[in-house]
Amino acid sequence: MDIGIPKEIKPLEGRVSLTPEAVGELVKEGHLLNVEKSAGLLSGYPDEQYEAAGAKLLKTAKEVYGQSKLIVKVKDPIPGDLKLLRADHLLFGFLHLAAMPTLTRALTDIGLTAVAFETVEDEQGRLPLLAPMSQIAGKVAVHWGAHLLHYSMGGSGILLGGISGTEPGEVTVLGAGEAGRCASMVAAELGANVVVFDINASARRSVETLSGNITALNPETRSIAERIKETDLLVGSVLIKGAKAPKLVSAKDVDTMKKGSVIVDIAVDQGGCIETIRPTDYTNPTYTVSDIIHMGVTNMPGAVPRTSSQALSRAILPYVKALANEQLLKDEYLKKGINVSDGKVVYPALM
Repeated sequence: MDIGIPKEIKPLEGRVSLTPEAVGELVKEGHLLNVEKSAGLLSGYPDEQYEAAGAKLLKTAKEVYGQSKLIVKVKDPIPGDLKLLRADHLLFGFLHLAAMPTLTRALTDIGLTAVAFETVEDEQGRLPLLAPMSQIAGKVAVHWGAHLLHYSMGGSGILLGGISGTEPGEVTVLGAGEAGRCASMVAAELGANVVVFDINASARRSVETLSGNITALNPETRSIAERIKETDLLVGSVLIKGAKAPKLVSAKDVDTMKKGSVIVDIAVDQGGCIETIRPTDYTNPTYTVSDIIHMGVTNMPGAVPRTSSQALSRAILPYVKALANEQLLKDEYLKKGINVSDGKVVYPALM
């Protein structure tokens, strides 16, 4: 099958869907790989490495889309991508359609079939393609949060982990899945006091094993609204497969937080779990509501494209092989990732 790898065009998005090594494996299996020039450059993969792997380098995205059947990209299509997509394309990438009805309509109008990374499942019902990006996003969220708390960034001026003789920062994490677990671990390693809320008892037990300064609670045990009054960094990381994230923190709750505190909502891709969050990008990542700094970047792993591209490429490669070998409807787990089929919305959470 002819496989296209276009360059990502979202602001400051440096990831590439497949590394040269992965491209080489697909070429060896007899597939033609059309790679847009400089697609991997920001991830540290120059065009020469793709050529050496056997890829065909094309100057423009128009050529890549025009000469390919399977389009493998990282982020959801934006207008520049949409005008190049056709009804006979099979699109494979992050879509997050629950939070973007306009994109959903655009894909159905085109009439193509789209498989979302974030809804492909494994035998245990986990999300193997979302997991590595969630882990990176969780870590990046705390890195950013700690920086935004600095006085020079408009924050309250607290060192998240403190030092001997000072009070450490207070971190609250909503959700103990892949992203929440990694956010909690990084915050705890910095020395902060971390409280994680999750309704799943197994997830709570698991995250508490990471460090002695992590406490995991059921939101029915203690109110999230009460906890965030003493919170310096609030990380939203709630996930419901393929659906919009529930709003767990209201605008009224945000108004009770300490001035100069920080909110980073990883769930913003799925609409966000904090009422005051809205999508941003790395060209202008933050804004302020009620003197609370908000960060709602929709592609947080894009800040570390080298690491993210390697992790993503490794995760998706077996599924790209299956799609290229026309196994979409024969692989029950890959089949669960179909969001749009021949122009019709088929994923239950979107219907």
